[in-house]
Parts: sequence; structure tokens; C-alpha cells
Amino acid sequence: MTTPSRPETDAVRRFFICAVTGFSSGLPLYILINLLSAWLREGGVSLKDIGLLALVQIPYVWKFLWAPWCDRYGFALGRRRSWMLASQTALLLTIPLLGYLHPADDMATLRGLALIVALFSATQDIAIDAFRRELLREHEQGLGNVIHVNAYKIAGLVPGSLSLILADSLSWEWVFLITALFMLPGWLLTLWVSEPLSTHAAPASLGQAVVEPLREFIRRKGWLDAVLVLTFIFFYKLGDSMATSLATPFYLDLGYSKTQIGLIAKNAGLWPNLMGGLLGGIWLMRLGLRRALWLFGLVQALVIPGFAWLATLPPDSTRLAWVIGSEAFGVGLGTAAFVAYLATLTHPAYTATQFALFTSLAATPRTLANALAGFLVEGGDIPLGQIGIIHFAGWGWQTFFWVCFGLALPGLLLLLRVGPDQ
Repeated sequence: MTTPSRPETDAVRRFFICAVTGFSSGLPLYILINLLSAWLREGGVSLKDIGLLALVQIPYVWKFLWAPWCDRYGFALGRRRSWMLASQTALLLTIPLLGYLHPADDMATLRGLALIVALFSATQDIAIDAFRRELLREHEQGLGNVIHVNAYKIAGLVPGSLSLILADSLSWEWVFLITALFMLPGWLLTLWVSEPLSTHAAPASLGQAVVEPLREFIRRKGWLDAVLVLTFIFFYKLGDSMATSLATPFYLDLGYSKTQIGLIAKNAGLWPNLMGGLLGGIWLMRLGLRRALWLFGLVQALVIPGFAWLATLPPDSTRLAWVIGSEAFGVGLGTAAFVAYLATLTHPAYTATQFALFTSLAATPRTLANALAGFLVEGGDIPLGQIGIIHFAGWGWQTFFWVCFGLALPGLLLLLRVGPDQ
């Protein structure tokens, strides 16, 4: 057996860093999406209130507003690692506090604390995305981003599976504390690694850090195409994001236990999702980005009606695993092409701000549409002050999933204009 050469060893090290930072990036989001919703549903909170809690994820939508600070300023550890360490430390301290609240009695405090967790998590994402862009060589960007995305998804196994299983035998205080400790590997890695070398200096001023990334993108694409590209980013995963926004409460309403959800639903979703991501990365090289966006996006949309079918049937573990696994595989394919597309849009000089803008738009459907999901399923009124109210009749689970399927189609149609040349 030959000893790997230095360049190969360095590449493996960079991919390992992508895996650990990807896990650290995904964990807080899955705590807010999966663990928090299961805890609230068990505490008797309605689907409408659980859905509205998705609004605490607003920092993921608006993170591009403070991303220029991360591009402009750095501290002792450098521009990227300083922001990574600060946000990871804050997450280690704030996530355990959620377990000391009560869903029925402390909803206002819970919303505020969840918003703070989302703020720190979004800031960590800004720093990690920029760190990864500068860490990887150009020919490593594709594989490095696939590793990051897959590690991001694996992180969902902790709050979506392990934590739910622990919740059947431990108090929620211990569950949130144990879950938060999974942030430690990323925290330690941030202290261990070096700041990546960048060929582009920090912006000379905060004003330049705000204006130049947008100006460069618009100059490169033109006004009309820039708007259409941003619209495509918003719509491409809208149907999928909305369909899975209340997944855990949906499984509970069908009659599955938390342990079943932890052992069957989450695992059946994770591994096909990872396989879809890996195969998507391989097929992407053969198909080209344009055809992959079309084909993978179509598969991503066609698997959504499986949930509508599941809503009409009695609980069955095998059937649940097949439906979730199929949807997860399709989403893995779509994500592989989508992340590759986002990478082609960024300019190395303005990585943090442009990446934050694109991923913010991608997170907007998950936040805004998901906030309405509970009303679409159960019905209810949203007061708008002096304007009046918005009334939802309540479609039930089956119709809700068919609407999600319809919302997956506009993004595909936009590919006719904004799809890459190859």
C-alpha cells in the first residue's frame, strides 16, 4: 500500500472539515424544525401554533442583511473562524434552555428563545459557507459541497431520531442538553483548523461589503435575469419544503409513536436522501447541470403525492418507510443539482454576502409557507389588524399535499429562462 501524497492528504483533510462543519450547520435547524415541533405537539399545542412558530426561522431568510459584517470584519481567529466560534458558543449555551420551558405556559418566551437560536444558527451558516468556499480548491467545490450537504442532513438524525427516542425515557431538559452537546465537535474543529487563505482581501468598508456583491451580480446577469434567477431560487424547492414542514406532527396524527418516528420515519428518510445526494452528484457530472435541474426537479415533485396517499391509509410501518424513503431520495437528487447551481452564481470576492443572499431566498419558502401550513391543514383565521382577517377553511392532510405538489411546478418552468447553458 502506498502512502498518499501530500496533496491527496490535504484534500481528505479539507473534505473532513466540510463534513464536521456541515453537521454543525444542520443541527440547530433540525432542532427547530423536528424536535421543537414534536415537543410542542406532545404538549398539546395546535398545528396552527406549531406552523406559526416557523416564523422564528426568519433569521435564515434575512441573514444576507448582516452577512456583509462577516465579509468586512474579523477578530483574533480571522474573518471566518471568529464568527463560527462566536455563534457555535452561543448555540451551546442557548439550546439547552429550551428544555426548561413549558409549551402551554411559556409560548412567548419559547418563541423568543427559538428566534435567538435561529439568529445564532443563521450567523454560523454565513461564516461556514464562506469558510468552505475559501477552503476548497476550485476542482473540489462540487464534491466538497456534496459532503457538506450530506453531513448537514445527517445532523437531522440527532434531533429527528435519537432525541425523540430519548424523550420517551428522559425529561425534556436532558433531551435538549444532550442534543446541544452535539455542537461540540464543530466548536472544537473551529479552534483546531487554520483560517483559509483567500486571494481576495476584505472589503475596504462596510458600505463596499453591502453594495458591491449586489452590483457585481446584477452587472454579471443583467436586471431581468437577476430577478428571474432569484425567483427561481425561491420556487425550486417550495413544494418540497412545504410538504415536509409539519412532517412530525403529521406522523403523530396518523397514529405513530415518537419511537416509531425516530426509528422508522427519520432513518427511512435520511439514508435514501444521502444516497440521492451522492448519486445526484455522480449523475450531475454525466448529465450536465441544466438537464440535472430538470430531471431531478421533476422527480422531486413527483414523489410528493405519496404523502397524500399515506394520509388515506391506516398506520403501517413498511408503507411509511417506502413513502418517506421515495420522497427523501427525490429531494436528495434535487438538492445536489440545486446546491451546484447556487455555487455557480457566487463570486469569490463576495462569498459570504452572495451565498447568504441565495440561501436566504432558498430558506424563505421553508419559513413563510411553513408558517401557513397549519392553517391550510386545520383551518383558522389570521388577524391583520385594521386590514381585516385571512380565513382558511382547512383542507386536511390529503388536499394539502396535492397543493404542495402544484407549488413544485413553477420552479421547473422558470428553468426555461434561467437554466444554465450546459
